[in-house]
Amino acid sequence: MLPKKRPPTHPGEMLLKEFLLPLEVTQKEFAEHLGWTYARLNEIINGRRGVSAESALALGDALQTGPEFWLNLQRDCDLWHSMTQRERIPPLKKAG
Repeated sequence: MLPKKRPPTHPGEMLLKEFLLPLEVTQKEFAEHLGWTYARLNEIINGRRGVSAESALALGDALQTGPEFWLNLQRDCDLWHSMTQRERIPPLKKAG
């Protein structure tokens, strides 16, 4: 369920606060472990890049969470931001 009063937690924030900091793993160390550039990981952590299916697979493997965890976090963020910025479309009326 999407929160109503605040944006959902971005997967990058979750990665940093719930995984890397408690495990005492630096972003540089984790990026090297994943075979990613530091910039790629840092952009995810700072919310400037989303988690793709490929990224979710890598994070799921490395952190033993499964890719769905990361994709669901990303989906919730994307949906919430889209819902707050869109113009509503009226329901389609049946012809006849």
